Amino acid sequence: MTQDTTTLTSDLLTISIATHGAELCSIIDRSGREYLWQADPRYWKRHSPILFPIVGSVRDGHFTIDGRQYSMSQHGFARDSDFTPLGSTGDEAWYELTSSDTTLAAYPYKFRLQVGYRLTGETVTVIWRVTNTDDRDIYFQIGAHPAFYYPDYGSDGERGYLWFDREDSFTYLRIGDGACASLTPHSQPLDGHLLRLDTHTFDIDTFIIEGSQLTSVALLDRERRPHLTMQFDSPLLGIWSPPRKDAPFVCIEPWYGRCDREGFEGEFRDRDHVNRLAAGQTFEASYKIIIDRAKGI
Repeated sequence: MTQDTTTLTSDLLTISIATHGAELCSIIDRSGREYLWQADPRYWKRHSPILFPIVGSVRDGHFTIDGRQYSMSQHGFARDSDFTPLGSTGDEAWYELTSSDTTLAAYPYKFRLQVGYRLTGETVTVIWRVTNTDDRDIYFQIGAHPAFYYPDYGSDGERGYLWFDREDSFTYLRIGDGACASLTPHSQPLDGHLLRLDTHTFDIDTFIIEGSQLTSVALLDRERRPHLTMQFDSPLLGIWSPPRKDAPFVCIEPWYGRCDREGFEGEFRDRDHVNRLAAGQTFEASYKIIIDRAKGI
């Protein structure tokens, strides 16, 4: 496993990206405050993995393409792969993963995945480009999984708030049998855009929010002051912290895909929220992490 990292610096932030997984592994402001979870394995051993070519789990760890069965662990192989650095400037860095004999044995599509990081002031922009280098349509999912320290983490169990760009409520799905999605919808009330966070918020595990209900989510401290904001245009969003562990972080996850629904037995191309890409075409998406406190330091 390669441990090489690249550092980008603005007048407000410094970020670090690891070649292994092309994973963002640090966001530090000029006061020295770290915003990104530092991967303590007691809670969760990652910082901000890239989920590709699946998001979540496939039923029983297996999926079918053209009648042949393949195996894949949760969230796919990109997060555990060494990417090739494509170069960096003072404010931008790019990485690439291409299909190989190893990936083709697990996922029989040829692809090129490029991941870019751009740092501008208090904003980190993460860019994904998936190119179909095969001679047929390919199918894939891709997603983000950044984990952020709570701005307040005390012994009383209060963890601040999440702010959503919806005022009253949103609907979500939960993880059901076999780490698959239960399609029973649940409604989450909001108090003037806000959801109070405490040690029991994630007893349900993951909020799976479908249908492009949201484009912005902010993490606030106990005084309701903005800490950081995620901006995205993905059709799904996951919100997660390890259940019943009292972990000191929360994940805000733009997704282009999710786990299989309970009982799904079809072909990979028929999975819910799968993306189709014709030969030679490129899919591009991005999201932004904005450190709201950076300008006030």
